[in-house]
Amino acid sequence: MSEAVSRTLTSTPGLLESLDPLLREWLPRQRWFAGKGRPVTGFTLVGATELLPSDSKLGLYHLLVRAEQSPVPGDCYQLLIGVREALPPRLAPALIGHVDRGPLTGRTVYEALYDPRPAEVLLEALRARARIGGLFFEADKEQEIRPGLVPRVVTSEQSNSSIVYGDTYILKLLRRVVPGVNPDLELPLALAREGCPRVPPPTAWIRAELDGEPYVLGVLQPFVQGAADGWELALRELAKGEDFVAEARALGRATAEVHTALARALPTVTLGRAQVELMTAAMTERLAAAAQAVPALRPYEPGLRSAFEALAALAAEGRTWTAQRVHGDLHLGQCLRSPAGQWWLIDFEGEPAKSLTERRMPQPPLRDIAGMLRSFDYAAHSTPSPVPGWAESCRAAYCSGYAEVSGTDPRTDPVLLRACETDKAVYEVVYEARHRPDWLPVPLSAVRRLALDDGTTSPLTSPAPRRPHP
Repeated sequence: MSEAVSRTLTSTPGLLESLDPLLREWLPRQRWFAGKGRPVTGFTLVGATELLPSDSKLGLYHLLVRAEQSPVPGDCYQLLIGVREALPPRLAPALIGHVDRGPLTGRTVYEALYDPRPAEVLLEALRARARIGGLFFEADKEQEIRPGLVPRVVTSEQSNSSIVYGDTYILKLLRRVVPGVNPDLELPLALAREGCPRVPPPTAWIRAELDGEPYVLGVLQPFVQGAADGWELALRELAKGEDFVAEARALGRATAEVHTALARALPTVTLGRAQVELMTAAMTERLAAAAQAVPALRPYEPGLRSAFEALAALAAEGRTWTAQRVHGDLHLGQCLRSPAGQWWLIDFEGEPAKSLTERRMPQPPLRDIAGMLRSFDYAAHSTPSPVPGWAESCRAAYCSGYAEVSGTDPRTDPVLLRACETDKAVYEVVYEARHRPDWLPVPLSAVRRLALDDGTTSPLTSPAPRRPHP
């Protein structure tokens, strides 16, 4: 590690100023940049560490940079900036730009994760359990990290970035970072202590301590070699006209195993009238804001609101529910199936748009279940050759599998399930209207069903039209 710890910086005179014009162009184009649609007006350096000396052939900076975007406070992003005299052709897609001012004048800067040597530096630091300035590279005491593994960047990420090391480990680097305890490390560690086999246990992780605030920056976990992404697997089965019932049932069992392990590992709370009224008030507020933003939602607003009113009325009659830590953003894309047929749940970060405090709050397990039910509906509408009843069969099988492990079938609590699914569908309507208008008919079809549901029909019925094919 002597090369990697050559210099540690608490501040770098002129560094951010030299990068500013390049980052203003480059950062908003990244898939993981959360502030799209608002211009970047400036940057604040939160932390800087030189992992490889910039005056050598290859330099490497680890930066935490706040992108200022009026009128809301800016987000803090984790950047790994490589520095070279010139980029070889293989790194051309990683180019950020050529520096014409400051300490890096005349050098070329680029996204370092695409370069094997910088990626190796991160693994070496984790193996050494190094501390470099405000960065802490920590590892499970029971696990030894193998050296010399060839890194490759994963190109299909959305809100974060990942590096696979020799089909042995995968390092997930959080891009938009916030201070505090991050559930993407907290929950897998808790599940590992419980011996839950449905979540890859953390092998190592990267933290920062800046101005007394803790930040989780990355998590290294075992790489499930040959695993199939649940979303892609579902679409392949749909394309072949095959059902997904057995996999949906197995996925329901896996979800229940994770939920029961989390309930053992971390505190649970009881939701009574006061707590449910707060929850339904927040749901109603999100619905009102969504109807303002998406006019197509307005005709269904009274029917959708009735889902939240029914839940509040049930709580007023004395009904209570148990809330616990949950995944927080569960859908088919957050699940992996190993070649042996075992399902794994990954990415416990929660919905990125929510605050860290919200993501760490106990929730009814039906929040996760509603997310998965919506995901089956999305999959069914994502193929040009629909399979009649596919989503309904998957949704029912998933609930049955969940009941086999938990002892409680989600369908026996239709009022809460409808409220959770309604809240999720409203969120989807806003997201699709802003980012993928062609997909808007998918959540709107669910909205129509949920708005007409008076509590007497099955919450799993989904007679919606398919998404128009682009």
